[in-house]
Amino acid sequence: MGGIEFEILQYAFMQRALATGVVTALVCGVISCWITHMGWSLMGDAISHAILPGVVLAHIVGIPYVVGALAFALVTVALVGQVKKSRVIKPDTAIGIVFTAFFALGTVLISKVPSQINLSHILFGNLLGVTVADMQQVLFVGMPILAILLLKRRDLTLIAFDSSHAQAMGIPVRFLSGLLLVALALAIIISLQAVGVILSVSLLIVPGATARLISDDMKHMLWISPLVAMISVLAGIVLSYLFDASSGGMIGLVLGVAFGIVYLFGPHGAAWWYRAIAKGGTLLIHPRSRQPDRLRRADCDARLYEPSDARTLHGHLP
Repeated sequence: MGGIEFEILQYAFMQRALATGVVTALVCGVISCWITHMGWSLMGDAISHAILPGVVLAHIVGIPYVVGALAFALVTVALVGQVKKSRVIKPDTAIGIVFTAFFALGTVLISKVPSQINLSHILFGNLLGVTVADMQQVLFVGMPILAILLLKRRDLTLIAFDSSHAQAMGIPVRFLSGLLLVALALAIIISLQAVGVILSVSLLIVPGATARLISDDMKHMLWISPLVAMISVLAGIVLSYLFDASSGGMIGLVLGVAFGIVYLFGPHGAAWWYRAIAKGGTLLIHPRSRQPDRLRRADCDARLYEPSDARTLHGHLP
């Protein structure tokens, strides 16, 4: 195995793929912790599909694809919010309407406008074909996002659990929610190189969901989730090289396998339930979540505190 790793690192394209993949995994893994708690998973899916026409137009005009993709991502968020205001259309329906319309527009542009765009690379990624310019673009966009999110992690965690509580404490909820949406859009954009439009949502949902099955503590989730994403990306890159398969598909497959293993055998997975019941262990059923947990006060997460206990809750944030 050591020989294989050394052989892989000899190639410049593999070095670029590994560097780009690691940064993408770190950014998406951190954001995943919050969007899975806030119920924004479908919004991430919508943005990942809706930016397709922006990517195509950016290629046609000759500007960086980040500009076009970000523009359509922000338009998507605005349109979803506008449609939701009607109160007749439910949020998930509004999201579905907007992202399918934009995704259809993107496919039409690709089919009708002459260009050198490879549709499969946009849809499924081409991590092994990342250029130096692409790698630098991911680094320059991804690292500042990661730094800002980590600096604001306490406030974002409080907003994720109880936005009304955060508002009462003087935290700018609307501004930070907007900041997280922009970070989500940029994370999707930089993940296009790794897994493409279709599978980019896997990097934004699966790591956070996997971390949630391992630990209830957000402090732990904020390092478990990026670690799961990074290991999955690295394993997917190596497997795609060894088996000459799609890098994006391999990364998505490894993420799915990792989630399945943790779901079955993790601390809060299905097998843990059966082991605890078989051993006659004492379980605590949370009145809100209806999920079993160990009787340890120190491991309780922010959901177990009453909304009025602001200082206690903020003291347990990461």
